[in-house]
Amino acid sequence: MNTSNQTFKSIDEYISKQPKEIQPTLEKIRKTILKVNPDFEEDIRYGMPTFRLKDKNIVHFAAFANHIGFYPTPSGLDEFEQDLKPYRSGKGTAQFKIDEPIPFDLIEKITKFRVNEVL
Repeated sequence: MNTSNQTFKSIDEYISKQPKEIQPTLEKIRKTILKVNPDFEEDIRYGMPTFRLKDKNIVHFAAFANHIGFYPTPSGLDEFEQDLKPYRSGKGTAQFKIDEPIPFDLIEKITKFRVNEVL
């Protein structure tokens, strides 16, 4: 459930305020992102968990009622357009349905791409 009207101090707090049944999935997304670079700066930007490197946003994610939004910037989506076809995506976002398997391997690949792009 999107709680963008709330202000969170940390990703831990953000995840703890989500419905209990989605919290393990959000933690796994977080761990998948941190596996790419354990030194990411974790922050809340635009009301969502954000991972930063060299003062640049790498990726964000957010929980909604029926999906998890993943925001790797338009370039991350463009680079993986074919892989993301099964997931509804708009400008800057991919949507992973909560009741379907989350593509953690794809999240990892896109995050790696974004890191390389920033570096």
